[in-house]
Amino acid sequence: MPPRVAYFPDSFHEVNGVAHTSRNFAAYAQRHQLPFLCVRAGPTPSPPNQSGHSQTLELPRSFASVGLEKDLAFDPLFIRHLIHVERVLSRFQPDIIHITGPSELGLLGAWFAHDLGIPLAASWHTNVHEYAGRRLNWLTSHLPPAHASTAEAGVEAFTLSAVSWLYRKAQILFAPNRELCAQLETATGTPCHLMQRGVDTNLFNPTRRTRPTENKLVLGYVGRLSIEKNIALLPLIEQQLTALGHDIHFLIIGHGSEEATLRAAFPTSKATFAGVLRGETLATAYANMDLLVFPSHTDTFGNVVLEALASGVPAIVTPDGGPKYIIENGATGFITPDESFANAIATLANNRSLLTRMRENARTHALTCNWDAVFHRVYAAYQTVIPQSPHTP
Repeated sequence: MPPRVAYFPDSFHEVNGVAHTSRNFAAYAQRHQLPFLCVRAGPTPSPPNQSGHSQTLELPRSFASVGLEKDLAFDPLFIRHLIHVERVLSRFQPDIIHITGPSELGLLGAWFAHDLGIPLAASWHTNVHEYAGRRLNWLTSHLPPAHASTAEAGVEAFTLSAVSWLYRKAQILFAPNRELCAQLETATGTPCHLMQRGVDTNLFNPTRRTRPTENKLVLGYVGRLSIEKNIALLPLIEQQLTALGHDIHFLIIGHGSEEATLRAAFPTSKATFAGVLRGETLATAYANMDLLVFPSHTDTFGNVVLEALASGVPAIVTPDGGPKYIIENGATGFITPDESFANAIATLANNRSLLTRMRENARTHALTCNWDAVFHRVYAAYQTVIPQSPHTP
């Protein structure tokens, strides 16, 4: 019999990589009729669904929740649900508890794993230490460059140390790329396995393109509009390409704290801000792009890059973080430093046959990625730390 998994995701209903992965993980368990309990925060508090294999316990956050982003929050009073969660776990009898980060859900899940004496799995989805350093920019921008750099590095180091403390409590770790796995193993001494991302190639499909082929290039960005995503590079790219004589337009999808600043940096005729899109509307928007421009240095994977490839859209990414593991440089896009983004785009603007080949290669690569393969590997890794029990072979 498969292990009984209690999953405590940081995010489930929101628009981000953790939520996207969590929704697909729950769907995988339901699809394969696996015993799976998802304990999460949400707007519709309800008793757990005790029928069938896949169960849900959704709990509300309180008035004391602290907003971290437009759709993200941390509730310091979430501990009030302790007894309720304890009862549900007692009935479910998990073999392993899996958390996704240092949120109130993650801390609660880690406590219960310790209390019940069962293995704890922890997956790393977000470089929160790098986010913390970059979000200090509102303060460090007023300091001399040397002092600013030192302050940001200090915040990153402190945050990484604090988060690593939690991850050292786990018996098994997961991360979306090999580089991050190696870093986690060094920092914690705990074995780390890959937990990459999949893509729905039926939803994200080049056949959804409704825009005719034309000389103008539509450059897309999809993601949170926040400082750690390096979105300040986008208007600079527009200026450089316009100076080179290229006719381009940005389609920007997402929301975040830096939206107003980004809008002000673009000429009105050069960018469309579409807000948050989902489902078929999002898939059509991808298919109507010519290139995805994703300048983040902090993403651990880059779901949007894989979704773009599935839509037949090559991507341009930086040499930092997880997206570089998705792109085959020169075949499905380009991996390049910030200062070369405009030149890479100009290369494709001047060579449409290369752009066409990249579109075909992008789709071909995406067809090799699927969620079932991702989570099959996760369940195989669970077996390495779960002791023999009535629930497991």
